[in-house]
Amino acid sequence: MFDFVKVSGGEMSDKEISYYLSHIRSAHPGRSIKSLNIAVDGDFVDLNYEFEPVSFERIRRITGYLVGTLDRWGDAKRAEERDRVRHSI
Repeated sequence: MFDFVKVSGGEMSDKEISYYLSHIRSAHPGRSIKSLNIAVDGDFVDLNYEFEPVSFERIRRITGYLVGTLDRWGDAKRAEERDRVRHSI
């Protein structure tokens, strides 16, 4: 039923798997589960899960401003950014 779930070391019903998925989703709202490995050891289970990558916009501090992109900057501010001294590590 769940293509991204792998159970090892024992048997587990779909209802039990759904419970663990619900638990992970409630602990990490807004995240999508990429894979879930459930290792059964007697009365104990070990959950090992991985989330789908989260996209993000890069924010940089340039000439005193926090920016993602320079597309909304005017000519003067673009020139200031172009002329700044870049330091290497």
